[in-house]
This record gives sequence, structure tokens and C-alpha cells, in this order.
Amino acid sequence: MKAGCEIASGTREWAASNVNCLIGCSHNCRYCYAKAIAIRFKRMTAAEWEKEKPVGNRKGYRKRKGRIMFPSSHDITPQYADLCLERLIAMLKAGNNVLVVSKPHYDVIRKLCEALLPYRDQIIFRFTIGSADDDILGFWEPGAPGYGERIHSLRHAHEKGYITSVSCEPMLDGNIDKVIDDVRPFVSDSIWLGIMKSAMSRIRINGEGEDAIRKTIELIHIQKAKNIIALYNRYKGDPLVKWKDSIREIIVRELSAKNIG
Repeated sequence: MKAGCEIASGTREWAASNVNCLIGCSHNCRYCYAKAIAIRFKRMTAAEWEKEKPVGNRKGYRKRKGRIMFPSSHDITPQYADLCLERLIAMLKAGNNVLVVSKPHYDVIRKLCEALLPYRDQIIFRFTIGSADDDILGFWEPGAPGYGERIHSLRHAHEKGYITSVSCEPMLDGNIDKVIDDVRPFVSDSIWLGIMKSAMSRIRINGEGEDAIRKTIELIHIQKAKNIIALYNRYKGDPLVKWKDSIREIIVRELSAKNIG
């Protein structure tokens, strides 16, 4: 990675466009950027966010240029799995390539894998797994599945012949090596690493209390530049490991500082 290289950011690193069919998300992740935006612009309150509800009534999709990411501001939760599947099929029937991103519920993924088999070559499943510790996952992502269920979902999609990927963004502790080791046998595409961006501001906007603020400070300390550089050095030659903009910015900054020095 060269200093001065252009830094792509956000979902544009993964897809040309996004599609969503819900507002709110029952996973209710404490650091959620979509929740923070909804609260900031007074679309929903913090209390309303976890009571997800459908938006729009669009069943038809045209062929788009580039890959579509679905969803980007909510998840595919059991309550609305059928709606999400309906929208996915509509996108795929139009010939679109779709990146399906989720903190996966096994029963939902099993349903999707079965129903979407005719479109398998148009799909990448990317499952978010930021820690191997269920206590940590349970704190930061209180409504989302535990570690074992996410690994089980990943393995199932892989065994069904789908292209599979993992997002470790945000990394939620200092032991992401455990996640990388565990998911590697079931990943055919990539493992993305990233830190929690705008961590403190999102936590405060989302109405989190002192415990979350304290844990955010701890996480920021764990993911200081020195440790991110060490992580980068461990995996920079690994063909599966990719770096989100949040890490690339740190690497470019540190390399620039080193060159200046």
C-alpha cells in the first residue's frame, strides 16, 4: 500500500449502489451508522429504531451498472426474511449482481440459499463477524446472532456453492486473528478488516450510556495506530485479507509520516 494512494470509502468500496427495504433494525447495534443518521435527521428516535418496518413498495428492478449491495442500512432479520427474499429475487431476475451483507441468522441463510440457487453465480454472501467472543458481540450487537450461528451460516453458504466473504468491520476487540483463522476454510472471496469509524460520536448520537462510552474508549485504545500497523504487517501478504478505508487511512498516514521523518 503506497502513501498518497486514493482512499475509497464506505459502501462504495464494495458496490456501485445500495438497496434497502426496511427502516430500523432489530439487531440494534450500538455503533450503527444508519441509526445515527436516522436520529440526527429526526427520521426515528433511538427507541423506535429497533422496531423495524418496511419502506417502499418496489418489486421490480432494472439492470444496474455495477454490483448492488443489499441491504446497507438494516439487516435481513427473521421477521422480514420473506420480504428481503422477494426483493432479492426481483433484483437478480433483472440480471443484477448482488452483494448480500448480513449478521446472519442461520434459518434465514438456509432459506436464502435454497431459494436463490438459480441465481447463485450472481451472488456474494458477506457476513459480518467482528469478534469471536459472544459476550462482546452481545454487548455491541444485542439483537444479532452469536458467533457460532454466524460461522454455521457461513459454512452453510460455502457448502451450497455460493461465493462467500466475511466483514470484520468493525473489529470489536484485539483478537481478530481468531475470527480470521475460524472463517478461512469457508471463505472463497475475501476477509475485510476495519475499525469502528466515528465511534464516539455515533455512540452518543445513538443514546448509549456510560458503559458503552467506556467500552468505546477501550476499543479506540486497542485499535491505536501501532496495533493497526502490527495487524497490517501480519496479513499484508495474505491474498484473502482486504483492508477497509478506515485501516487504509491509518496505513497511508503512518507511511507518509515515516517517509517525512
